[in-house]
Amino acid sequence: MRWWDIDAVFTLEKELFPDDAWSRGMFWSELAHARGPLATRRYVVAMAGERLVGYAGLAASGDLADVQTIAVARDHWGTGLGARLLTDLLQAATAFECAEVMLEVRVDNTRAQKLYERFGFEPIGFRRGYYQPGNVDALVMRRTDPSTPVSGVQGTEIHG
Repeated sequence: MRWWDIDAVFTLEKELFPDDAWSRGMFWSELAHARGPLATRRYVVAMAGERLVGYAGLAASGDLADVQTIAVARDHWGTGLGARLLTDLLQAATAFECAEVMLEVRVDNTRAQKLYERFGFEPIGFRRGYYQPGNVDALVMRRTDPSTPVSGVQGTEIHG
């Protein structure tokens, strides 16, 4: 993801997460930590021709990484794009030398939970009222050893 992607990312963000969308400023802040020798973030976008159809981000700190966001345009659900984005983030976690990867997912987002389970993430707890303003709980999930490959995930056109 580059600065010129932020408007398209923000548009998709508002479409998919209308109640708890990130602001443009939040994306700018994350990108500020995604370049250079001291980078602690990995943000990528997926394109279908000229159209941005997905994005994902990961933050790393020490030996722990956290999936910050994954989003796929509705007309690309079921195509494997979410899996390709997650694969890229796990590869980044490995490059950052992280021993485990954490994430939060809405308790009502079973589609995403199934994807994460397929990738070896296990539920470890809840964060009550995590998603605001809707006061929706988050399921906390963890995967150890992000370098272990997941079978059946194809290559992709993912851009950093």
